[in-house]
Amino acid sequence: MTELTPHELTPLDVAHAAMEAAAQDDSARLRFYERLADGELFMLLEEESAGDQIKPRIFPVAGDEYVLVFDREDRLAEFVGASAPYVALSGRLIADMLAGQGFGLGVNLGVAPSEILIPAPAVSWLADTLGNKPEQVEARPVEATAPRGLPERLLLALDGKLALAGGLARFAWLSGITYDDGRRGHMLAFVDEMPGARDTLAGLVSEALTFSGIDAGQLDVGFFTASDPICAALAKVGLRFDLPEQPEAENTAPAAPGMDPSKPPVLR
Repeated sequence: MTELTPHELTPLDVAHAAMEAAAQDDSARLRFYERLADGELFMLLEEESAGDQIKPRIFPVAGDEYVLVFDREDRLAEFVGASAPYVALSGRLIADMLAGQGFGLGVNLGVAPSEILIPAPAVSWLADTLGNKPEQVEARPVEATAPRGLPERLLLALDGKLALAGGLARFAWLSGITYDDGRRGHMLAFVDEMPGARDTLAGLVSEALTFSGIDAGQLDVGFFTASDPICAALAKVGLRFDLPEQPEAENTAPAAPGMDPSKPPVLR
């Protein structure tokens, strides 16, 4: 493994180094797992994928079995030393695929400072954490105020998560909120969300809370149209997050395994 200069390090390298430098810091460990889940990973395969069927190459290590992934294509090629079949998937999709299968994850083995063996129970934990759904409650907001006292790391986590939500809503407002039942708190209000996007958006907010390491943190999520009366108040006092626009498809070729969320790849 060659020594890398700072500009050659990947976000996963940086997150791994921070975790290693603060071994007792749970928040640093959570940020590494968040980066792993949010990033694109290249999984080494035994053979070329067949439709939505993929067969990862399995490596035995000390009695356990690991699927190998890399955060850059050239790192996978460096490990193999030759051309090899692979598939590019998000870390969250890989964790979901492997959960309960008894496979761990070997990340960037032998080719990067972020090399690490993640055992099967940790892979299942990550999939379970990413699959947590927030509780739904019914309450009507009646007053919005400027957000106060929220940790900076939560704001940064929200900013990062919403960058993954391109096209799912126009924008979001973060504010303090008072409900008609007298309850107060903070709310992230999505404006003009796409049909079917609510669960995904609420899940991203839940992940921001979890991976920012805020114990017992709570942030309500609301969904409104731009004409909703509360939006005028939110515009005056709220912190606005603009979501990226959904890029237009450049071609109509069949999608590679994992590119269609409704048809995730299947291990074989």
